[in-house]
Amino acid sequence: MQIEIHNLTKLYDQNRGLSPISLTIQKGELIAIVGHNGAGKSTLLKMLANWIIPDNGQVTIDGIDLRNRRAVVRKVGFVPEVPNLFDFFSVEYNLKLFASLFQAPLLRVEEVLTEFNLLPFRNNKIQALSKGLKQRVNIGRALLADPPVVLCDEPTSGLDFEMTNELYRLLNTLHDAGKTILFTSHRPEEIKSLATRILVLHKGNLVFDGPPQEYFQSAVHEKLYAL
Repeated sequence: MQIEIHNLTKLYDQNRGLSPISLTIQKGELIAIVGHNGAGKSTLLKMLANWIIPDNGQVTIDGIDLRNRRAVVRKVGFVPEVPNLFDFFSVEYNLKLFASLFQAPLLRVEEVLTEFNLLPFRNNKIQALSKGLKQRVNIGRALLADPPVVLCDEPTSGLDFEMTNELYRLLNTLHDAGKTILFTSHRPEEIKSLATRILVLHKGNLVFDGPPQEYFQSAVHEKLYAL
């Protein structure tokens, strides 16, 4: 198994967060994480990305303990819902900063600029970009170290139809290249068209884990917003 999660737990005020969760993820899966706002979706991704520290539990990625932050930083690329970029710096300077942080060669900056069609915008400040372009830079930043695992938190939030379809193509390309992808979403059509497996969280608990066909025929799907 590429990712092994054992009793991963995070509690906030009023016991919100993530109850103990255990599951395994195989290399190359494309997993949608579904649930209400506050169900624990972002909390799960942020713990896997080392953005927040679990209260309890253990995670290994390719056999490396998640607490080994130096080693794991090259294993996981995280695309937060709000781009984690420096608004007053250029696209290129942002990528160079994060390449240094991820210990990725500067050659990767040129590759990402090319792969994500960002060469015309390399000298533009982040604050001057459209939301779609910011998201493109955001994803490119997460892939600088060419990580085998990619986590995306609501990746199409606020994007128009054209940019949403472009993002779908990108995620499918990454999946075809063998990357393991976990993404959160509220859009049934997005889940149906992309995911090979679906996890449903409700009040911090894992209430469904299975293939899309089974999910869309289940009572969990029918009653998700009545839970």
